[in-house]
Amino acid sequence: MSVDADVIVVGAGLAGLVATAELTDAGRTVVLVDQEPEQSLGGQAFWSFGGLFLVDSPEQRRMRINDSPELALQDWMGTAGFDRDEDHWPRQWAEAYVDFAGGEKRAWLHEQGMRWCPIVGWAERGGYGAIGHGNSVPRFHITWGTGPGVVEPFERRVRAAAERGLVRFHFRHRVDELVVEDGAAQGVRGRVLEPSDVDRGRRSSRVEVGEFELRAQAVVVTSGGIGANHDLVRRNWPERLGPAPKRMLSGVPDHVDGRMLEITRDAGGNVINPDRMWHYTEGITNYDPIWSNHGIRILPGPSSLWLDATGNRLPVPLFPGFDTLGTLAHITRTGHEHTWFVLTSKIVEKEFALSGSEQNPDLTGKDLKLLSTRVRSGPAAPVQAFLDKGEDFVVEDSLEALVRSMNRLTDEPLLDFDRVRREVSARDRELANTFTKDLQIAAIRNARTYLGDKLIRVASPHRLLDPDAGPLIGVKLNLLTRKTLGGLETDLDARVLQPGGEPLPGLYAAGEVAGFGGGGMHGYRSLEGTFLGGCLFSGRVAGRAAAAATA
Repeated sequence: MSVDADVIVVGAGLAGLVATAELTDAGRTVVLVDQEPEQSLGGQAFWSFGGLFLVDSPEQRRMRINDSPELALQDWMGTAGFDRDEDHWPRQWAEAYVDFAGGEKRAWLHEQGMRWCPIVGWAERGGYGAIGHGNSVPRFHITWGTGPGVVEPFERRVRAAAERGLVRFHFRHRVDELVVEDGAAQGVRGRVLEPSDVDRGRRSSRVEVGEFELRAQAVVVTSGGIGANHDLVRRNWPERLGPAPKRMLSGVPDHVDGRMLEITRDAGGNVINPDRMWHYTEGITNYDPIWSNHGIRILPGPSSLWLDATGNRLPVPLFPGFDTLGTLAHITRTGHEHTWFVLTSKIVEKEFALSGSEQNPDLTGKDLKLLSTRVRSGPAAPVQAFLDKGEDFVVEDSLEALVRSMNRLTDEPLLDFDRVRREVSARDRELANTFTKDLQIAAIRNARTYLGDKLIRVASPHRLLDPDAGPLIGVKLNLLTRKTLGGLETDLDARVLQPGGEPLPGLYAAGEVAGFGGGGMHGYRSLEGTFLGGCLFSGRVAGRAAAAATA
């Protein structure tokens, strides 16, 4: 059999770039295939905030955070909730990844030039006890350069390998079939799509102009998840998360379509845990969209008052930034698909950040001068732009006017002013003392014992109706698709397994299509900062394993 390369990598996102870089470091030749044009190299990771899960890092120690692999594994397993027979490999991957995050991960990335912001973020704070869901300590390390800063070292390595003749790029090549002969993966077939000059992230055409077939000793599938395919999201939606939403914003570009999951299954690969998924509840409509139905996630601090569509406060511990999927399941069962933040200008100034590389030009552009503006009074410029232009934001001087304006943003006025006033007033009374029975206020005060939160992330506790903290702000929050947590089942060498548990020779998978490792190393929930890291880790494993197998 004549081959076009030692290995074919399907998908030029982060996991595909990492796998390709590792393959070429071992001297293997690679054909890197992607249905998108070259300007989208790096895929979904390019648009990310660049958060990475690290354990017992120098950044943590400088912020007086006492972390350990044992505590991280306790948090991971309490969050994952592994409880199925098919969780054998996901559990193995989880243990390996936590070991990696507390071991060589940072040194490996640092050696390639990556750096991180000095203040570590505290995501998914949990609230269910020591062995329950959530991060016991801050572990969210923001990469200097955000998503592009994560992609850049691996793109650099891959392009250098291309200059040495080890990599050939086949953009606008859509894989429709894995070639399996004599019981082994030996190539791919598909359609060539017409050239496209659309900007990165925008929808490209699907006009076919030809066919192709490529052959290799091995194939690595790194094609991403299903977040832009809302029909597929709803098809896999689990009952435990309540009714599948009728309307969702998209947190990922259109090309994140999940096609390769079914194609790989048809070739003999096993897909497990397709009902495990990760979607956000704090989505806002992008006033300047890049992809279809483009939504942005608010990265909230803990102080905003969170109300359901009718004005009732969300139950404990469903506070901003504490339990994403617990909040999602609660919202879908209320009979409405939107919720509200009620907050003050003092809170938005310190606590609102927006996810995404394009929403953080200072961090993404590594611009220290622009970054310094974050410590000035007033919201960061991207947040202010949403306050001025975003369709989900209202700003008023009084609570009555605020509720009236919030009601104008929905098809029918669901908010009762007296109910909202009761929630706001009751919450404000709890601030008359330094002690309280309100667990959200207790959580705010606890957060401010962490120096990083006190400095830049959590506003000092104050009454929402304090005129010195105003004006008041209402934000309509939408459900926002993001990640699939299940996927192709793989062993610890990233080999795709067949339904009986045996590897399908020549076939590997990494990144989101493999549930970030094993077919779902997160289990039911994520600790955040673990998606990019899962792509890095599983891409590295797949590249090294495929290189060893094709020696």
